[in-house]
Amino acid sequence: MNKDQIKGKAEEVKGKVKEAAGVILDDDALETEGNVQKNVGKIQSGLGKLKEDIKKDK
Repeated sequence: MNKDQIKGKAEEVKGKVKEAAGVILDDDALETEGNVQKNVGKIQSGLGKLKEDIKKDK
């Protein structure tokens, strides 16, 4: 696991928490912000996985 994967997973978790808080508080802006943050985290984590795969193939 590399830095990108760890940071991505952390962002994913923070985004999920914000998204849930937005649903509970009926705050559409917070829910949307959490959803975006969650998806950015997934992308960053995926990029880290890709880097690991490339490193293994060398």
